[in-house]
Amino acid sequence: MESELTKLGSSIPVPSVQEVAKEALGRVPQRYQRPDQDPPFTSIDTCSPQQVPVIDMLKLLSGDHFMDVELEKLHYACKEWGFFQLINHGVSKSLVDKVKKGIQGLFNLPMEEKKKLWQREGDLEGFGQAFVVSEEQKLDWGDMFFMTALPTHLRKPYLFPNLPLPFRDDIEAYSAELRDLALKILAFQAKALGMDPNDLSIFEEGWQAFRMNYYPPCPQPELAIGLSPHSDAVGITILLQINEMEGLQIRKDGAWVPIKPLPDAFVVNIGDIMELVTNGIYGSIEHRATVNSEKERLSIATFYCPKLDGEMGPAPSLITPETPANFKRIGVADFFKELFKRRLEKKSFLDVLRTQN
Repeated sequence: MESELTKLGSSIPVPSVQEVAKEALGRVPQRYQRPDQDPPFTSIDTCSPQQVPVIDMLKLLSGDHFMDVELEKLHYACKEWGFFQLINHGVSKSLVDKVKKGIQGLFNLPMEEKKKLWQREGDLEGFGQAFVVSEEQKLDWGDMFFMTALPTHLRKPYLFPNLPLPFRDDIEAYSAELRDLALKILAFQAKALGMDPNDLSIFEEGWQAFRMNYYPPCPQPELAIGLSPHSDAVGITILLQINEMEGLQIRKDGAWVPIKPLPDAFVVNIGDIMELVTNGIYGSIEHRATVNSEKERLSIATFYCPKLDGEMGPAPSLITPETPANFKRIGVADFFKELFKRRLEKKSFLDVLRTQN
């Protein structure tokens, strides 16, 4: 079973965009041109007053009137936006700074060192791109390093242990901190929904993975996309922006809204699994990464999911005769296997699980 769990998906090898960008000579190669995508800027009202809600973890933990007000804000953010920025999250700034420095260093490794950490045939983890299924497929203008972190027995033996030091130790510490933070956020979401906390027991000893992203400067940013529009398949995602370049945009009311990350904040978003568990009350939102011609942009997304050998469906405490289950139950590993058979696009697989009411 374990070996099956570690083979959740695969992607065919593609060139490093970081290397392609060094030779792009003022033009975006054909395979990265994406005329099918909304242009990065024209679909945005740049004067839009819309801003992603900001949630203060200290207030949530206060246990007084402030907690009730903040819990209401959290509920609104998850229900209406599917995204929020989290401040006073409790993860030490010095650890975050070390992780940022380590990720910058990882993408700056010489190519021969990177090759040792590259995706292997039939696997998704390591350096590369995700969801590439054919040689004709258009590519994103970005490289990723994807890696399972928890549970530790599902780590690939050729990845985590071979990360350069001290980054390996820092990302280990970060993994533990982010697991604890994810469980805290989930507990507050359950409280805001009036859920039975036991309905979240599937997230204990859950699966955690990192996706580190590098988007090099692009000579024609209007022709390319850093990361295609998609919703995250997971429970929740906690994103850390590594440098000050913006790029993340979310689809709200038919327009792309840019997120301007606050200093020392995480950007948190609802994934497809959380939409399923909350019976559709909290929706996972389509988002994308745009690129620019001036400077590279780096980020790390930490994905948190239920344990892979568990089963999931709408939380029983949210199901009543008036609000029947909107989704079928499914094994967590089965969910990912089905999902990875498809390409990273829109929310098609979640729709397959909808019950026909």
